[in-house]
Amino acid sequence: MNQKKIIIPTIIISCLISILMGIIIAANFNWTKSSIALQEKASLKQKELSQEAFIPGNTFVNIAKEINPAVVYISSTQVIKGFRFHTPLKDPFRDFFGDDFFDKFFGIPKGELKQKSLGSGFIISQDGYIFTNYHVVKDAEDIKITLSNKNEYDGKVVGYDQDMDIALLKIETKEELPTVRLGDSSKLQIGEWVVAIGNPFGLEHTVTAGIVSAKWRSIGQGPYNSFIQTDASINPGNSGGPLINLAGEVVGINTAITAEGQGIGFAIPINMVKGALQELKEKGKITRGWLGLMIQKVTPDLAKSFGLKKNKGALVADVVENSPAEKAGIQQGDVIVSFDGKEINEYVDLSRYAGLTQPGKKIRLEIIRDMKKKEITVKIAVFPDEEKISQAPVETELGMSVQDITPELAEHFNLSETTGVLITNIVPDSPADKANIRRGDIIVEVDKQKVKNVKQFKKVVKKNKKTLLFLVKRGEHLLYTAIKKK
Repeated sequence: MNQKKIIIPTIIISCLISILMGIIIAANFNWTKSSIALQEKASLKQKELSQEAFIPGNTFVNIAKEINPAVVYISSTQVIKGFRFHTPLKDPFRDFFGDDFFDKFFGIPKGELKQKSLGSGFIISQDGYIFTNYHVVKDAEDIKITLSNKNEYDGKVVGYDQDMDIALLKIETKEELPTVRLGDSSKLQIGEWVVAIGNPFGLEHTVTAGIVSAKWRSIGQGPYNSFIQTDASINPGNSGGPLINLAGEVVGINTAITAEGQGIGFAIPINMVKGALQELKEKGKITRGWLGLMIQKVTPDLAKSFGLKKNKGALVADVVENSPAEKAGIQQGDVIVSFDGKEINEYVDLSRYAGLTQPGKKIRLEIIRDMKKKEITVKIAVFPDEEKISQAPVETELGMSVQDITPELAEHFNLSETTGVLITNIVPDSPADKANIRRGDIIVEVDKQKVKNVKQFKKVVKKNKKTLLFLVKRGEHLLYTAIKKK
């Protein structure tokens, strides 16, 4: 009996210990149904988060829903005057007598050709302001704005800037307009997802996605633009439409494509546009900042010559007289490496920074002079009108057009120089043509006097001489030629 009393408690204790151990082991190895359910739920949640992070399909859907209503379709009409309705095939008699003689004698009519341009834009305010590209509405006599709800309005150009290729339009409506949110393009990262919305080939509200392929691209489209490059599909008709980040913010204006390849599109960073909005509203144009410098690229050989570790910065080739740069003490041969704390990687960065700076603002330039770093404070001035005029081609009595070299012209003509006087056109059978002067030649001297700009060139040419001695640079070679005045 006593033995039974001992055995029963022992068995009970053993069972209890076994049950307890089983619970501990099951809990430890997730063998309970609740643990398995919790684990499956956690795995599913992690999978959802991973999908959201790396395959942002739902994000694209949300962006399309939010932004599409604020994207507009722009149709503009330009009138080409003096258009010849009938142009015959190559005709030696027409070539000899000229088009005007033939048209007058044979009554071939001239008239106006209406040409349509299609593009995109996006609404930035509920009172009807819209951003687009300038080239979408350039010289337009009639602008039609179609909203996503198919309502159509007459558009008016409030302001534009041709150099930046931006335009601000306005429509008058009592309709409650959807708007976009403007982001911060400086925070864009290479490889970041972006979405483009527009009207390629007239296919309204087309949504495409890709990544930011590169930043600060210079493609020769003006001195102030530095583009975002993307592989999101951009085609004719997308111009003026928004480039959007995954937060649903507009970070660029889709502007250009390259005809040679696919998956290469360019957008103007929205930060460059935001700063111009108020001026475009109030003045219809942008006031440019001006330093008064002629600059050129720092090549590897020049970097060694000036004692630079890297071939970055802007080399000062010349300083304009009485300019802000001259007053601040900047000298020929200085290499400017930063503008108000912003590093200058390409020499054209300096022109862009200065042009987009508000006149009257004092900025710090970091320069390298005689292999030593130095800081100079410069007060930015308003870009003078006469400088703009001097950049236009000037025709001369010698039968050629000349122009001050700009970074854009240097790139177009593949020139190493960014200062001087460039010959941009030659009149056939003119004194310049007979003297074997060519388009693309750079005028170095006239009558043994150095000429650095069109203003100096015109002064020398005005002198009463029947024959002028020119020293021109053609490619990498210098040559003399004599031009007889008419």
